[in-house]
Amino acid sequence: MASFDPPSTLKPAQVAAAMIEHGVAKHRTRADVVFFKAVAAGVMLSFGGLLSEIVSGGSGGINASNPGLVKFFGGAVFPVGLIMIVLQGQELLTSNMMIYPMACIKRAVPWWGLPYNWLIVTFGNLCGSLFFAAVLTKYTGIISTHPYDTYAVTFAMHKASEPEWHQIFLRGIGCNWLVCVAVWQAAGARDTISKIVAMWVPIMIFVTCGYDHVVANMFSVPLGILFGADLTVAEYIRKSLIAAYLGNIVGALLVGLPALYFYAPDYRPGDASLRDVEEGEDLNGGGGASGTRPTGARASSDRSSSDKRAVGVYEVDSKRLE
Repeated sequence: MASFDPPSTLKPAQVAAAMIEHGVAKHRTRADVVFFKAVAAGVMLSFGGLLSEIVSGGSGGINASNPGLVKFFGGAVFPVGLIMIVLQGQELLTSNMMIYPMACIKRAVPWWGLPYNWLIVTFGNLCGSLFFAAVLTKYTGIISTHPYDTYAVTFAMHKASEPEWHQIFLRGIGCNWLVCVAVWQAAGARDTISKIVAMWVPIMIFVTCGYDHVVANMFSVPLGILFGADLTVAEYIRKSLIAAYLGNIVGALLVGLPALYFYAPDYRPGDASLRDVEEGEDLNGGGGASGTRPTGARASSDRSSSDKRAVGVYEVDSKRLE
């Protein structure tokens, strides 16, 4: 007997369609809203970055005998930043590197919107990260004592000075591959606890392994410079920011492009799907990711055969779940 209870996880094809619809939502959102959401995302991610540095920098005794354990501790707490971003529906550059190209390839949004969105979100994330590093970390003095200040400097040098350019680029690929997997899994989960767990595992892996996230580095590297790291802003931009940025793009495409090929080869954007996307709709609250269905007169009018593909992501077909 078929069960009419919705599954706890959306099917991959539904998640792929949700990603495309989310790209449409981003395109339809006003530039000022996108920017301030990006600022908020930079702050949220920096909260996780600061917590990770406090845990790792304050575990010197453990680090002497078990350095891998300290890396795991730092990685275990960092995901709180991305969790807050996704659950609040903020704008993070690295997830947009996956979502927006998926919508562009399927012609749900125009290609000119991609650099436009990425530029706004980049500067928004940067503003939020720099604000947090300077005002809420450096000037508050919360890590201005040993060993935290020393660790901030060491960590910045380890991220932006010691590795070669190609190493940071390759680390960026690995990082955003995992970040986009985390966002994908969160979009497929229906309840909050499942979303948190789905995001926590991949993010913990990338931080523990030491991969490079361009937005996370917008906090950690400038913070080290503020505490006296032997690193100039020009060196940071040339060697770390650009390399991690490009690597993160590649990592995002390694998730988004196969997803379109595997799960949405015949996807066509419909007028109903574009009309139903509300400004600022996010992966957490919007119908595309949560699997909830619209209600009322609009839901009835949208359920026509011509729009079935467009609204399929919002609606669980019980026949397919038998």
